[in-house]
Amino acid sequence: MNKLLLSIFLLSAGIANAQLKPVNYADGTQKLNGMVTANAGKKLPGVLILPAWKGIDEEAKTAALELQKQGYIAFIADIYGEGNAPKDNAAAAQLSGKYKQDYQAYQKRISLALTELKKAGATADKLAVIGYCFGGAGALETARAGFPVLGVVSIHGSLGKAADRNNGALTTKMLIENPADDQSVTPENMSNLIKEMNDGKADWQIITYANSKHTFTDPKSPDYNEVMAKRAWKHTLMFLSEILK
Repeated sequence: MNKLLLSIFLLSAGIANAQLKPVNYADGTQKLNGMVTANAGKKLPGVLILPAWKGIDEEAKTAALELQKQGYIAFIADIYGEGNAPKDNAAAAQLSGKYKQDYQAYQKRISLALTELKKAGATADKLAVIGYCFGGAGALETARAGFPVLGVVSIHGSLGKAADRNNGALTTKMLIENPADDQSVTPENMSNLIKEMNDGKADWQIITYANSKHTFTDPKSPDYNEVMAKRAWKHTLMFLSEILK
C-alpha cells in the first residue's frame, strides 16, 4: 500500500511541476526562484508555503496544488536562493541552521516572498503562511516579525528560539501541528513556545499526532504516517478556511 501511495505522490509531483509557474525575484544580488499556482492573477486569498530544509520539494509543490483546488493562490518561497540548494542532509542542516540563527535574514526572505504572493493577485488582507520542518520555524518567525498575515501553520516545525530573544506581541493566529515522537522537539522547546504564545497573547492551538515522527506528512519519508498526515492536512484546511474565507 505504501508503494502505491508513493507512486501516486510522485505522479502528482510530476503534474505539479507542469502546473506551477516559476517566479523569479531577488534579495539584492541573490536570485530567488519561487513557484506560484496557475490561478495567479485572480483576486483570491493567498497562502505562502515555506518548504523544508532542502528547499522547494515535492511536498511543497503538492500542497500548493491542493491549496489551489481550495480556492487559494499559493506561492512557494525560495529561502536559500539560486545555486544554494543543499545536496544532502548535512548541508541542509548547516544552511537551515544559519537562517535559524540569523532569523532577521530568514524573516527578510519570508517578507520578499509575501510581496511576490501579493503581486500574484492574492488579497493583501487575506494572507496566511504554512511551513514544513525548517519552514515550520519560518512560520513562527512570520508571527514573531508581525508580518500582516492572518494566520500561520507550523507543520512538524522547529520550535526552539534563542534564549536571548525576548517574547513579544503575537497578533496572528497560530496553529502548531506537532508529531508526538519528534526527537528534534524537546519538552523545553514546547514549554518555551507555549509561554511565548501566552506572553504574546496569541490565538494559538497545538495539535499533537500520535505515533508520528518528524517528517510524518511526507509520503517519501520513512516517517510517513498516512492516517495522521491526512488528519493534519484537514486541520490545516479547516484553519485556513476559518481565517481566510
